Amino acid sequence: MATVEQLYKDFGVLADAKDKAGEHEKEYLSILSAVKGGTNEKRLAAQFIPRFFKYFSSISEQAIDGQLDLCEDEDVSIRRQAIKELPNLCKGSLENIPRIADVLTQLLQTEDSAELSIVTTSLLTLFKLDAKGTLGGLFSQILSGDETVREKAIKFMSTKMKTLPSETFNKDVEDYLLQKAKEVLNDVTGDEFVSFMKILSGLTSMQTVTGRQQLVDIVVEQADLESEFQPADADSVDRLMQCIRQALPFFSKNVASTKFVSYMSSQVVPSLSSLVNPLEDDSDVQLEMLRLFAELSNFTGELQDSSCIEKVFDKLLEYMPLPPEGEDGENDQPSDEPKLQFSYVECLMFSFHQIGKKQSDFLTAEENAERLKDFRTRLQYFARGCQMYMKQLRLAVQGKKGEELKSEENKIKVVALKITSNINTLIKDLFHNPPSYKSVITLSWKPVQKQTPEPTAQKRPGITPITFEDSTPSKKPTPSKQRGARQMYQPPSGKFSAKAGAAPTFGDPDYGSGFSGGNRRGAWRGGGNRNRNRGRGGWRGSRGRY
Repeated sequence: MATVEQLYKDFGVLADAKDKAGEHEKEYLSILSAVKGGTNEKRLAAQFIPRFFKYFSSISEQAIDGQLDLCEDEDVSIRRQAIKELPNLCKGSLENIPRIADVLTQLLQTEDSAELSIVTTSLLTLFKLDAKGTLGGLFSQILSGDETVREKAIKFMSTKMKTLPSETFNKDVEDYLLQKAKEVLNDVTGDEFVSFMKILSGLTSMQTVTGRQQLVDIVVEQADLESEFQPADADSVDRLMQCIRQALPFFSKNVASTKFVSYMSSQVVPSLSSLVNPLEDDSDVQLEMLRLFAELSNFTGELQDSSCIEKVFDKLLEYMPLPPEGEDGENDQPSDEPKLQFSYVECLMFSFHQIGKKQSDFLTAEENAERLKDFRTRLQYFARGCQMYMKQLRLAVQGKKGEELKSEENKIKVVALKITSNINTLIKDLFHNPPSYKSVITLSWKPVQKQTPEPTAQKRPGITPITFEDSTPSKKPTPSKQRGARQMYQPPSGKFSAKAGAAPTFGDPDYGSGFSGGNRRGAWRGGGNRNRNRGRGGWRGSRGRY
């Protein structure tokens, strides 16, 4: 076994030989023997083995094993030195990168922060040598490694790869990453799915229309829209909502949300009242689902199933009551006031308005004359209540500014005013004869987008009640010309969600995933795939696609 003095002599011989170092195998074997030596000998071996590794291909396996032994040493200083030098085993020998990347991936589970930093730096160094080979090592552990290692590897990919220069990932590398990611997505938890969507969405090739469509297709497959929706299954509800949140950023006029809108219309909206809350808290899961549906409908194409719009319309009618019996619509005080769910109606009416653009004959077909007449009656009744609340809300926030508007009570009032204003705009459109679908609004929970409004979307100042001269659908609505000449109608009572202003965002703790993983065991070193039987568990627990 070589001593420190002998090691320096061996080093001198090899260094002096330069490109002919391979002729001095005896000295290199002497260095390898120091792996079994004392602390000082091991520290020198950790530096010398990678230094001359490329000259001794015939004993490369012995050299790699020796270096990996040092990576497992009890002395943290030796481990750090050995890990730091691991990338040098790949310089000039790129075929070793997948194996070394596999080992470094396993070392991500270290609890020593300094050691973890070295492991991370070494992996990033490998990426610069050969990104595809490094990804191969990472994915070998993600697909077949220990559960803890898998979690650490995915975290590394989602947080560290974006720090690499853009030229690190050429088209070939990105295609390989997409291919391997799809393999992983066959068996993931919700958290893992979100992480991989974050990774994939950052790729250059995914910034095109084709790339975004690929991302949407991945989410559609994960959401399993071919299966029947289970509203009473918290896992099914959670998975669908999470998938929609991941897909929403990719939709545009060129990437349609039609598959999601069709599924939501036919399966989710009709069973809205049966939804269970996957978070098991006091949040309104029905309202959250309707908000997601509204955002999806903004990018829908034409739905093949004509029953979809009818199901959305029927659900909207549930929240738009007829005037109580005996009310003449002007002066009588209703004896039994319906509750108006403004937050729900905003979502459903917007969704119906968007889908209606593609099926404008739904309300105007001759056989639907009675349906339109009934709908107009409901619209007028809801509009009067909506307009009265708008007036009350404007008076409540009038003159308030700065800190006053930041109070919880005033925040709710401001959002409530947005909701009623949106509903009022949509009602005006739908009340046209025939119904119009031209107005553009910004949903109350979304940030306002600056845009030039179309002439048809311009509003006159003040609040204009919607009335019509008789109940025949063919008559056009005419505004009341003497608002002050008659007694003001007392509207039905209304209701806003207490969370009206809390729009969910990715990673929002109020709408967190609640996912967790299971346990998995595997060997420490060595590349390649390991056969395992992973259970198809719940979206929020053990991995599995549905």
